[in-house]
Amino acid sequence: MTEETMQPGEQAVAPELPRLLSRVHFIGAGGAAMSGIARILLARGAMVSGSDAKDSRAVLALRTLGAEVSIGHDAANLDLLPGGPTALVTTKAVHQADPDNPELLEAAARGIPVLHRSAVLAELMADHRAACVSGSAGKTSTTSMLVVALQACGTDPSFMIGGDLLASGSSAHHGHGDVFVAEADESDGSFLAYTPAVAIVTNVEPDHLDHHGTVEAYVAVFDAFAGRIEPGGALVVCADDPGAAALGDRAAAAGVRVRRYGRTATGPDDVAVLDYRAEASTGVLTIRVDDVERTVRLGVAGEHQALNACAALLAGLDLGAPLEKLLDGLTSFTGVRRRFELRGETGGVRVYDDYAHAPTKVAAQLRAARPVLGERGRLIVAFQPHLYSRTRDFAEQFGEALSLADEVVLLDVYGAREQPEPGINGTTIARHVALPAEDVHYEPSWAAVPSLLADLARPGDLVITMGAGDVTVLGPEVLAELERRDQASGATGTGSSPAHVGG
Repeated sequence: MTEETMQPGEQAVAPELPRLLSRVHFIGAGGAAMSGIARILLARGAMVSGSDAKDSRAVLALRTLGAEVSIGHDAANLDLLPGGPTALVTTKAVHQADPDNPELLEAAARGIPVLHRSAVLAELMADHRAACVSGSAGKTSTTSMLVVALQACGTDPSFMIGGDLLASGSSAHHGHGDVFVAEADESDGSFLAYTPAVAIVTNVEPDHLDHHGTVEAYVAVFDAFAGRIEPGGALVVCADDPGAAALGDRAAAAGVRVRRYGRTATGPDDVAVLDYRAEASTGVLTIRVDDVERTVRLGVAGEHQALNACAALLAGLDLGAPLEKLLDGLTSFTGVRRRFELRGETGGVRVYDDYAHAPTKVAAQLRAARPVLGERGRLIVAFQPHLYSRTRDFAEQFGEALSLADEVVLLDVYGAREQPEPGINGTTIARHVALPAEDVHYEPSWAAVPSLLADLARPGDLVITMGAGDVTVLGPEVLAELERRDQASGATGTGSSPAHVGG
């Protein structure tokens, strides 16, 4: 693109960026993935505009970087950039929830190409060695660990993560190295747009049946993903997870090079877990790699996180990074926003926030919380189910996972892209929680939850607000309520008895 053909105010675009992505408009610009892609485009010299339903930290960050982001959806938003966008980026969720979105309709009327975010991310990765991380659980943490480990090796990888690194506060970065690390979303099969040099699959357990329809279809999409690995590349799988292990066996039979990690990994190119010991909010991991034992202290809690670290280590090794520096990077990893993130402590009660929204994730995080809690208190979880279909299909498994807590508060379902289903709410799960009736609470009133949690919590307890929806905003409200009670009475008070739904 020459200076003569540029629109007023437009800057030169990096040579590797296609003309189609020189001026890009995002519907839902504040989303984790969308804002991350937008950040990378801005760093590569593109012009970015967008819209979202509400202001957020991500929207503010994009504006600071030079994007034009409007609150509310309107056809006029396609004129935020001089000359209008050369492409509009959206997601399947937007099409499902709002097929008459005025910006989508306006783009169609103007003949502006509409791209799924995965197509844009695939284009951004095209000139890099791509390391793509997928699986039913653990994607964000594993992707983040790999990024931090590679950075410790002195490289500057580009990355796109579904959550913010606590160390940098960012979910995306345009690096100057030749590696691009990306979280690869299997929920709608969009990760089939990528061609990774290294692919990680942490586990394969039924999920997202609202899109895939059957368990068989969900499993099959991972086989297709493994088939996208470029010639000479590698698939990294957890040997301890039946679904991932079976995927690895099928991929190896199809000629894909497979590397495994876990307690049952035994191959010369694998990482074998010899021991894991929880120590409060950290963990000590002993592994065998390159036929030598190594002991690593991780800054995050839980054996599931130790396995994620092994996956990141194998991927880093396959990308040619040195072992010792990778281990140093994994030791320095401090976590990801909303992954067992400490929001504060008051009156002897610690409040954490976590994104877990599938049974395996819930169970893994509650197990990891136990050593952090210690022996002096109770584990209280306020869980907000995510999606009516997931709540309906996996209610029993959710109940089993939540039974690992001492006290459970069930909120109503965060529907996201789905319409409500009659009879599907917090009680759908609550009736499956195997705790005494007085320890299982269904609270349909959002405003009442902070007070209820403050009623339940005692000094020494650990409270977790958990789920993929807006439950994340409750942590500060719980802390504020606990602080208010401390100031009023000098001790945590007890309120009126809440409603109970026992299993």
